Amino acid sequence: MAAPLLLIGAGRMGGALLKGWLARELGPVLVIETNPSPELKRLAKREVTLLESIDDAPKRLRACVIALKPQILKTEAARLRAIAESGVPMISIAAGSSIKLMSRAWGKSARIIRTMPNTPGSIGEGISALYAAPNVTLRDRKLAESLLAALGETVWVKRETDIDAVTAVSGSGPAYVFLLVECLEEAARKEGLPPSIAHRLARQTIIGAGALLKADDAPAEALRRNVTSPHGTTEAALGVLMAKDGLAPLIKRAVSAARRRARELAT
Repeated sequence: MAAPLLLIGAGRMGGALLKGWLARELGPVLVIETNPSPELKRLAKREVTLLESIDDAPKRLRACVIALKPQILKTEAARLRAIAESGVPMISIAAGSSIKLMSRAWGKSARIIRTMPNTPGSIGEGISALYAAPNVTLRDRKLAESLLAALGETVWVKRETDIDAVTAVSGSGPAYVFLLVECLEEAARKEGLPPSIAHRLARQTIIGAGALLKADDAPAEALRRNVTSPHGTTEAALGVLMAKDGLAPLIKRAVSAARRRARELAT
């Protein structure tokens, strides 16, 4: 039997990973979660093994995946040193938690991979960026990629600092889209539409646009132009959104703020 995977933290993102692994039958899984959800408790009865603490983890593991919030990882990282020293690849999804920070807790020989998934991974529509420390083996990389592929697409970055940018763009990005839905719905209500209709129009417009992006390989710019008739209503709206003080500089400032915060978390 293959050595088990160890998942530390089964909240929203860890739970999505677990769901994807089970669907893909990636082997036995051990889970450490201080506040297990009803679903996790149900899975523990037949599909996964729920451990009470790190001390209960076996010495032989295939990988250790850490799905903790960065603030929690800072306080709990030292407890994982024995696992890291055993040579198990350590795969972290904690935003802002640098390899330097984790190496201080786990030792310089720890084989660490940082990754940043996003919440659409809970339905298999996510994207995860990965970065590997120099001592990570090709086998480790392939394993990490297969584990994160359970959430959707994967991409490798060459510089660790790029993970902070990924966090700001795709990690936090779904929240930006959800805010757009809120704003569009509010604007619809202001124009006199009933709340129920405003809600449905805003929501389905974003859902449909996303589906069109997935179905059509054309650049987003081309798809935008397809919707924009000369001197029409869309062009009038885009004149506002594409002004010098419009959406583009606002998004740039938002992403920059998120990236700065990711760097702060690493200190």
